[in-house]
Amino acid sequence: MSLLVPLYVHPAEDPGAWHRLIAAARRTYAVVLNPASGPGTAPDPAYVSAAAALRSAGAHVLGYVDTDYGERPPSEVADEAAKHRDWYQADGCFLDRTPSGAAELPTCRRLVRRIRRSGVPLVALNPGVHPAPGYIRAADLVVTFEGHWSTYVSAFSRPEWAVRQPPDRFCHLVYGVPAALIPLAVRTARERGAAVSGPVTGELPNPWARLTPALGGGQ
Repeated sequence: MSLLVPLYVHPAEDPGAWHRLIAAARRTYAVVLNPASGPGTAPDPAYVSAAAALRSAGAHVLGYVDTDYGERPPSEVADEAAKHRDWYQADGCFLDRTPSGAAELPTCRRLVRRIRRSGVPLVALNPGVHPAPGYIRAADLVVTFEGHWSTYVSAFSRPEWAVRQPPDRFCHLVYGVPAALIPLAVRTARERGAAVSGPVTGELPNPWARLTPALGGGQ
């Protein structure tokens, strides 16, 4: 099992979920840290402690940064990635809402290079769909599906170019999964070429506010 876990709830609000996540840290690919839709304006002591505990337990920590589909200035994005590194000792960053088109690929590549040069080695991209093929080579991990379980079951498709790529470069984030079907969601992701997945039972507007049952989370 290799789970990407975006647990978007404050450690003080649900400390039990964070304790369970820390206990299961070695079963994760990485944990996405999101104090304030990004690093926030100053270090949050609760997240500093949670990140340190996760890393001590063997998890990689990725700091959340929103790119607004490439509309945010690269300097702002790179600065927030660096704040996650400096404040929370993050191993990398999770760039959310990244573009997916071929025209935006050169800009995205430059952004990833800029982030890596600043001392943030791991970069995950989340376009939420299969992007132009070059994005896979630009980052360590790319989320090529983000959506509801019903859509994942009925409308998922994989382009031919993706079939030939290493599964460990792909991640599927699926919400609204019935608790009993979490193991099936993990197996389905593997069968569809994604070695990393993040199935959760939660629903919009914040499906990532609860820990996935696969890591001992509640319903």
